[in-house]
Amino acid sequence: MAEPEADTATAGQGPAPAPGPPEEGAGLAAVIGATVPTGFELTAAEEVQEKLGSASRISRDRGKIYFEVPARGLPQVHRLRSVDNLFVVVQEFKDYQFKENKEDALKDLEDLVKKLPWTDPLKVWELNNSLKKKKTKRKKHNLQSGASKEKLNEDGEEEGTDQKDAGKREDCAQNAAGVEPASGQDTEETQGVASRNGEEGEDNEQSDAKGESQAGSGSASQAGDGKTSEGEVKVLKFRVTCNRAGDKHSFTSNEAARDFGGAVQEHFQWKADMTNFDVEVLLNIHNNEVVVGIALTEESLHRRNITHFGPTTLRSTLAYGMLRLCDPQPTDIIVDPMCGTGAIPIEGATEWPSCYHIAGDNNPQAVKRAANNICSLLKKNESKESSTSLGIPLDIIQWDICNLPLRTGSVDIIVTDMPFGKRIGSKKKNWDLYPACLTEMGRICTPGTGRAALLTQDKKCFAKALSRMGHIWRKGQTVWVNVGGLHAAVYLLKRTWERAEEKRSFW
Repeated sequence: MAEPEADTATAGQGPAPAPGPPEEGAGLAAVIGATVPTGFELTAAEEVQEKLGSASRISRDRGKIYFEVPARGLPQVHRLRSVDNLFVVVQEFKDYQFKENKEDALKDLEDLVKKLPWTDPLKVWELNNSLKKKKTKRKKHNLQSGASKEKLNEDGEEEGTDQKDAGKREDCAQNAAGVEPASGQDTEETQGVASRNGEEGEDNEQSDAKGESQAGSGSASQAGDGKTSEGEVKVLKFRVTCNRAGDKHSFTSNEAARDFGGAVQEHFQWKADMTNFDVEVLLNIHNNEVVVGIALTEESLHRRNITHFGPTTLRSTLAYGMLRLCDPQPTDIIVDPMCGTGAIPIEGATEWPSCYHIAGDNNPQAVKRAANNICSLLKKNESKESSTSLGIPLDIIQWDICNLPLRTGSVDIIVTDMPFGKRIGSKKKNWDLYPACLTEMGRICTPGTGRAALLTQDKKCFAKALSRMGHIWRKGQTVWVNVGGLHAAVYLLKRTWERAEEKRSFW
């Protein structure tokens, strides 16, 4: 991913001396493509405008935005909270005319490789790589300095043991990288765009690499050469990932990846390697829109705060989008009454530290996981040399969602991921649970100014429950999202001025 430029040195060297020569990448601009949770494209565009001062263009291919930044702004791009994966755009074709004959269409894609303007995007990739290496060095140093403090957590497990299995489940559950086919459209993905090889050994959920070009050798003699520390030329390894949506193509994504990859190999004399690659070339085809890019992230940015995963852990980027919908203000009290492993409150406490966050769940295992995630985050904060933070404004408690130990009208914002009735709970139970939840949330939420962002896939049940609560909750915006392939919705609710009863009649 595009990484901090502020502490950039030439690739492969140590930290740049200060004051140093002009920054690497000075004058270099990059068009960045970002995958975001589907439905939250506008939220991501607002964040880019606010933090980078760049206008974004939302792609017709849902779940993607594009914006231009100077290469020196790459560190800030890395710190965006609403984006999953980043890539630098080599070239974009808004209305690419595919030949009807398969062989001709694939030959055109092969021929395209020689015509593409690779030089600047590869410079951006190299810059990104050098930054990533420095970040990894810092990370290793911090891990070593903190190694003596490593203890077993309350579960008696080593920190992060949940991660491997549960991380894999979470990737399966939340794997939608933003491709949601329009009705009747054919969608394919080759090489698993949503998850990449992580620096820290994260599980890599990816498709079988049948369509890749065959491995070949040779010296990398063109743009984007990598050098080893001894100075000799290193042959870069690469793979092509094709992500195709639409029903009018004569070829499969595997075929496109194979033939495009063969041409890339021939052009650069790189070596094809589907798992241990240096460069990932992206070929995104959405109907007649074709975008060629180079990946800047190895694993999705949404895995930033969570180390202990549950069966339905929400991705941090989606949590950020939901929180942002509610426009938190300083001193607001924000509650997640069904917090699971704590993705929403942890994201909230990290991004809105001037608010106070309270989280709870009725499942003791979920509360334990959330507490472990908070501990991991505190450790991470401690290891940052510049950090002066002593804690985060977040408390977690085990409670009953229908009988919350909070005062009537004391909460400004409620943000939660409600049980879908698939992996957790059941649709039948939701018919009783949803009305009870909405009533209790209405009781604790401040009349007139309180608001809630609630995510659910059980839309029918939620709509029915909400129809009975019109005196307490008024429905505002609805954001349609793709959660692990499930068509879900985030409902933004506003609390009416109606006073809630102190006594809950249903209880």
